Amino acid sequence: MEAAGRLASELVAACARAVRAPREVLEACVACLISGGHLMIEDAPGVGKTVLAKALARASGCSYARVQCTADLLPADVTGVTVWHQGDGTFRFHPGPVFANMVLVDEINRASPKTQSALLECMEERHVTVDGTTRPVPEPFMVIATQNPVEYEGTFPLPEAQLDRFALRVTLGYPSAADEASMILELSTHDALDEVPVVADERTLMRCTWTRRWPTTWWAWCGRRAATRAPTWAPAPAPACRCCAWRVPGRSCRAGRTPCPRT
Repeated sequence: MEAAGRLASELVAACARAVRAPREVLEACVACLISGGHLMIEDAPGVGKTVLAKALARASGCSYARVQCTADLLPADVTGVTVWHQGDGTFRFHPGPVFANMVLVDEINRASPKTQSALLECMEERHVTVDGTTRPVPEPFMVIATQNPVEYEGTFPLPEAQLDRFALRVTLGYPSAADEASMILELSTHDALDEVPVVADERTLMRCTWTRRWPTTWWAWCGRRAATRAPTWAPAPAPACRCCAWRVPGRSCRAGRTPCPRT
């Protein structure tokens, strides 16, 4: 736990060099990464959602891919496709962007429900099935999806049951006047991402994944809480924090699956 705390502090400090956002938001994003969850960012265009995802991937030493969702985006564009190679007479699988450690899904609500389902299957099951062959996604694996709070015409909002695939939903907020001036200056002088140091790698993140270290007593407590269907704050056995004790009525304890490590 101490090693995970040190790593989280280093990741927050590294991302803060490129992203103009409140520290508590950066801490929430890093906590979501270390806990093995997925993140939803809902905010206006131009506040740094893409930069945050790139900075988090760079600081953590993970591979990065981006998907721009549109109404004509197909599931194969996300998961990958099998292509016939005439030279050697074989089919070869060309992996899609979900085979990166960190995937930014921009404007997820603009993708069709069919494409959304393919993406959400990768998030929940941690594998992709194409042409009858199942292939696991790399570990660690994190999806950072974004939604704009404006212009809902032609969008496909995710139902609440599918939103449970995300461990956290955050908002960066509009930057202050000083931060906005700094962002404009950086665009004309240098790339802020160049200042983000690499402070971890894939193996380090896997060793610090907290959800695999929760004791059996905590998961048993989750099961009892799910059976009561009580949407109230209640004390949880250590090391769970107060954020983990809250749940929405009618949903299983597996909804979201990743406890919030924030204290």
